[in-house]
Amino acid sequence: MTPARQRALTIGLIVVGVLIVAFFGLRAFFAFREFRRHGPPPLAPLEAQQQQVETDVELIRDWMTIPFIARMYQVSPKLLFDAVGVSPRGNGEKSLAQLNEKYFPNQPGIVLEVVKAVIQANQPSPTVVPPATAVPPLTPVSPVAP
Repeated sequence: MTPARQRALTIGLIVVGVLIVAFFGLRAFFAFREFRRHGPPPLAPLEAQQQQVETDVELIRDWMTIPFIARMYQVSPKLLFDAVGVSPRGNGEKSLAQLNEKYFPNQPGIVLEVVKAVIQANQPSPTVVPPATAVPPLTPVSPVAP
């Protein structure tokens, strides 16, 4: 095989390899974009779930996101973002720790404390559940003779 023919074969194989990599790389890229576009299905209304509102703010951790906390404690996400002083655009998927590192690097844990305070201040008032009342029997009961 002549050197010119060997060089042409090498260049041809490299071009074919680059085309194959580009083809499958673009397929993976578009599949990933489509995957990111579809989120989880929307939650059923709270009445259907019969889920009680969480009230213990000490359960909030810095790995949680603001939308997750807002849904869990039934507080508006906008209220939490406004209290922290951060725009919701582009920050909805960031954890409290990531928001703290990005916007308040010199004040560790400030975002977590602000979120806890806002939720504590905006919790719904507790509802009083009336005690169960006794239900009379449907059929009359005759007295027992001695």
